[in-house]
Amino acid sequence: MSETPAGVAREVRLVATPEGLPEAGHLAVVEAPIPVPKPGEVLVRNRWFQVFPSLRTVIAGGVPGAPFPPLHPGDTLFGPAVGEVVAAAEGEDGGPRPGDLVFHYQGWREYAVVPVSAPPANALPDPAAYLAPGATAYAALTAVAGLRPGETVFVTGGSGAVGSLAGQIARRLGAGRVVGSTGSAAKAGRMVAEFGYDATVPRDATLRERLAEAAPDGVDVVVDNVGGEQLQAAVAAARPGARIVLIGTLAAQLSAASSGTTAPVELDTFQLIVKDITVRGLLSVDERTGAEWVERFGGWLRSGEITFPHTRIAGIDRAPEALQGLLSGRYVGTVVVEL
Repeated sequence: MSETPAGVAREVRLVATPEGLPEAGHLAVVEAPIPVPKPGEVLVRNRWFQVFPSLRTVIAGGVPGAPFPPLHPGDTLFGPAVGEVVAAAEGEDGGPRPGDLVFHYQGWREYAVVPVSAPPANALPDPAAYLAPGATAYAALTAVAGLRPGETVFVTGGSGAVGSLAGQIARRLGAGRVVGSTGSAAKAGRMVAEFGYDATVPRDATLRERLAEAAPDGVDVVVDNVGGEQLQAAVAAARPGARIVLIGTLAAQLSAASSGTTAPVELDTFQLIVKDITVRGLLSVDERTGAEWVERFGGWLRSGEITFPHTRIAGIDRAPEALQGLLSGRYVGTVVVEL
C-alpha cells in the first residue's frame, strides 16, 4: 500500500473547559504531525465528520458508563467520521485499500489512524449519510418500541439529527400519525413539508395543550431526544400501553444553566403505572439492527422515499463555529463538516 504522507495536518482541540455552553473560543484549530499507522491500522484522510450535541457532555466531564470518554484541555475532539484510506502499516496486506472509504470515530482532524476492521462506507449513495444517526431512530422505532401500523408517534426535537429522520422512518414503517416538537416556525414548516410529520407542537408553555390537539387520541410511541418538560408532556399524552424510548437529553445539553452531565426530570409514576407505559433508554444499536438500517436507508435514499436532512459546513477552520451553532439551535438535521 502507499506510503504515509509526511508533514503536518490540522485538528481541533479543547483549550479551556467552559463554565456553561462551549463557544468557538474554547476550541482551537492546531497543527500536529500526521500519524503513522501501526500494525493492524490504516491511515485515513477524513472527508466528513459529524458535529453532535453530546460533545457538550464530554467537554463538561462526561457521564460514567457513557460510551464516550470526557475531554480535557489539550485533547483533540472526536466523533463519527468518514475517511479515505491513504496508507497502512508496513507489511499490512489485508484490510481496506487506498481510496476506500471507511467509517470511524476519529473525526475533528484531517488525518487519523483507525483499525483495519473499520467498517466500509460504500453502500449509501452519499457517503456523508453514514454520519446520520438514523440507526438510532430506526432501532428506537423497531427493536425497542415495536411500532405497529396505524399507531401515533411523538418525536421530541423533531428537526434535529435524529428527529429529522425519525419522522420519515415512522412514516415508512406505517405510522398512522406522526407529531414532532420544535422551537422554530421555520423548522416546523420543513418538518411537515419534508420530514414526514403530520403536525408539530411548540416547546413552550402550551406544549401539553397543543400536543393534545395534535394527537387527540393520545400517542402510542415516543422517541424522546429532549427530556425535561417535553418528556413530561409525552407521558401525559400517552395512551395505555405506550412505549417511550429515551435517546437524548437535549433539554440539559443545550441549556447554559445545566451542567450538561445530568438531566433530571420529574415524572408522574401513577401515570406510568395506570397506563402501563414502558420507558426504556437506548444507548447503542446492535450490529444486526445497524446492518438492517444501512440496507433499508440506502434503498430509501435511492428511491427518494427518504432524504438525508443535513447542514454542511465547509472546512475544519469552521468546525468550532459549527459546534457553537449546533448548541444554539441554528441548524436543521445532521451537522457535517466537509474537508
